Amino acid sequence: MMVAFAELERDMIVERTRAGLDAAKAQGRTGGRPSVITEDVLTVAKARKAKGESITAIAKALGVSRATLYRHLG
Repeated sequence: MMVAFAELERDMIVERTRAGLDAAKAQGRTGGRPSVITEDVLTVAKARKAKGESITAIAKALGVSRATLYRHLG
């Protein structure tokens, strides 16, 4: 019997959480950490990469990690 109540309570918590996230999204708010890479930084990184500069040098100059650059440059 206790298991049934616990399961019901968990389902209600999940439902309320989902409703809250959907409401926040409808208001234009998103969760999570803000991205370090802006459009300007990405443009600079792409230009430097096109010139043949290494990812390590670009990352150091822009103040981001190599993994972040690889993720955004593809």
